[in-house]
Amino acid sequence: MTATGSRSPRVTGLAWGRMEIEGLGTGKDFKLWPGGGREWDWRETGTHHVPGIQPADVRELLERGCRVVALSRGRLLVLQTSPETMEYLKNEGLAVHVAETGKAVELYNRLAESGEAVGGLFHSTC
Repeated sequence: MTATGSRSPRVTGLAWGRMEIEGLGTGKDFKLWPGGGREWDWRETGTHHVPGIQPADVRELLERGCRVVALSRGRLLVLQTSPETMEYLKNEGLAVHVAETGKAVELYNRLAESGEAVGGLFHSTC
């Protein structure tokens, strides 16, 4: 899926189990990057709440040109981020922000609107 232009698509709606993304539509969890995004299917990489977001989950964001990454922990802060993922992003020289989903969306949207090459992984439930 791609959105219009190379700006990262804004998250226009957020509710429990549902996100609305500019130019992409609705879904539960999303991977977003400059110029597009897609639904985030945890089964692709074997992601679970613990140990959490895997290096393989964020690799696609780097391949799409992200220089800043927002990682959500879910609405109830259940989703973790593995230490290997944080080390991988640090070694790649990316700025990383990890927060509750609502806060992660706010930060991501602010960076997207300012023209930053921001990407994000967003979990809309727990």
